[in-house]
Amino acid sequence: MSNLVAIKRALLSVSDKEGIVALAQKLHAHGCEIISTGGTQRKLEEAGIPTTEISTVTGNPEAFGGRMKTISFNIESALLFDREKDKAEAEALNIQPIDLVVCNLYPFQKVLEQGANFDTLIENIDIGGPTMIRAAAKNFAYVATVVQPSDYSELMTQLDENKGALDYGFRKNLMCKAFNHTADYDALIATTMDKENGVHSFRMGFDAGKTLRYGENSHQAATLYREKGVAKSGYDLNILHGKALSFNNILDINGAIEAVKEATQSAVSVVKHSNPCGLAEGTNQRTLLELAWAGDPISAFGSIVAFNRPLKLETVQFFELDNADKSKRKFVEVVIAPAIDADALAYLQQHKNLRIIEFDAASVGHNQDVRYMNGALLVQDADAKLHDKLELVTAAKVNLDEEKSLIEFGLKSIKTIKSNSISIVRFKDGNAQLLGMGAGQPNRLIATKLAIEKCRENLANEFSGDNFEGYVKEEFGKAWLISDAFFPFADNVELAAAAGVGKIVQPGGSIRDKSVIEACDKAGMAMVFTGVRHFKH
Repeated sequence: MSNLVAIKRALLSVSDKEGIVALAQKLHAHGCEIISTGGTQRKLEEAGIPTTEISTVTGNPEAFGGRMKTISFNIESALLFDREKDKAEAEALNIQPIDLVVCNLYPFQKVLEQGANFDTLIENIDIGGPTMIRAAAKNFAYVATVVQPSDYSELMTQLDENKGALDYGFRKNLMCKAFNHTADYDALIATTMDKENGVHSFRMGFDAGKTLRYGENSHQAATLYREKGVAKSGYDLNILHGKALSFNNILDINGAIEAVKEATQSAVSVVKHSNPCGLAEGTNQRTLLELAWAGDPISAFGSIVAFNRPLKLETVQFFELDNADKSKRKFVEVVIAPAIDADALAYLQQHKNLRIIEFDAASVGHNQDVRYMNGALLVQDADAKLHDKLELVTAAKVNLDEEKSLIEFGLKSIKTIKSNSISIVRFKDGNAQLLGMGAGQPNRLIATKLAIEKCRENLANEFSGDNFEGYVKEEFGKAWLISDAFFPFADNVELAAAAGVGKIVQPGGSIRDKSVIEACDKAGMAMVFTGVRHFKH
């Protein structure tokens, strides 16, 4: 086996005819005989490229409406025989080698997405194509197989550079792509046929795996893969500066992106252990960063900070990375934004280990949430609905038209916080702010206590004056307490009322809704039901 294989005979049979004429012209220019079929042959001959009809190789006519075309002893033998061990036998059988297969398959996915009926789906299951592709790929030591038009350019370059030949490394790469192509094709057919038969099955494909520094802990190995077929994913982070990302960094980056991607205005999230401990939405990016940071300045140490608008120098100067007093420099692990101004990037690069990433949170969306669990797989629809209604269920009245934007900000925040969760949100100088939250508690009452305590702590940090309790009462009175699920008892309402909270949003749906509403009425509090729970486990 030599490194270079001369391409003297090629079989071209493609459904997607993009670029096939230019490729055939190149092959013909290098003296390659082109064997072709059906529509591909017609297109090549219309372009003046001579071809060999495949039936002259198979010895059989195309039959059964095209179902039988390429499958034959002669074709598969021409692809599969070992050019060294089997040479004499191939000559005795009058088998002439085929050195290149260019084939992409019947467009099963395309017709499926177009809503084709069952009979049309069946007719778009390719049989001969995968057989040729797999045969050629198995024998990549002597045969090249191309399944993607995107590889035509390199193929033509190699033909020119190697005087009509292809090198071993290129053939091996094509082999990997070929087997992945047929595996993905068959997986889609299998799951589609299962669905047609009333059977639930699920397959996903991932590639481009890259090794991470380590997993959740330093003794665990970890790899990041990219889902095939998606336009943009969390794999596609453009890292401009800093250390390599760890497993935990990526999880937190995902949490930070999720927290800002649905915002309609400029937004900033500060995330620690996948939860936004700070979140703000409004107009001035620098102000929003200050508000988000103030949500939990202690937890913000070593956090992930994400923006949904291009990042400005004025904003990042908040981190005080050039402060002579190092104790005043704010340490974060990652900064993410859809674009970063050059002067902002230069400022951030003063921290040699800070990961600086360009990524647009709005560019990613997913319809499903998939989680692997000890040999089993959980699949659910993504939590894409914010609320079914905004129904005021108490005697106390509020103007829901005026309050809607803040309520929806609160619901967006609660969607990204691990349950049981409570968030308390307010308007601060016209900007929506997560004032405090309680996350990941087995007891909702504890989550409410934590949220209230964090709010009081943050209000103390910003307060200057003589009547702190009066200030707390005023701010709590304007804020909304958001619960990710219904209140099973009135104790959460009583706790919130004692703290001075005046307005609550929850899904409703408890068998004790009536007593919870009565507790609100007794305390003079307003309560809104949304009809949608937002558990995040």
